[in-house]
Amino acid sequence: MILAALHDTVLAQLGNPTPETPPVADKLMRLVRYFTWFVLLSGVLGITYAGGRFAWDKWTGGGSQAPRMVAGAMIGGIVATSAGTIMNAVIGS
Repeated sequence: MILAALHDTVLAQLGNPTPETPPVADKLMRLVRYFTWFVLLSGVLGITYAGGRFAWDKWTGGGSQAPRMVAGAMIGGIVATSAGTIMNAVIGS
């Protein structure tokens, strides 16, 4: 009973704070957007390079590492896309 009264008294003294953005939120969001573009660009470049390597190995008749490269780039893209989706859900934008 005394704890409940103390609890109510303390809560009555606290105001309802208004939300405000953190001091460096705009710079952090800019960094996140740059990182997103970097990840997308690296994925596209990885798949393009692996496709060129596929063609070169086919043309020269050499052993092919390209299927592993394409699979790695696709798995990386899936992980990056999943991380982006999760972060958008967490941030709420």
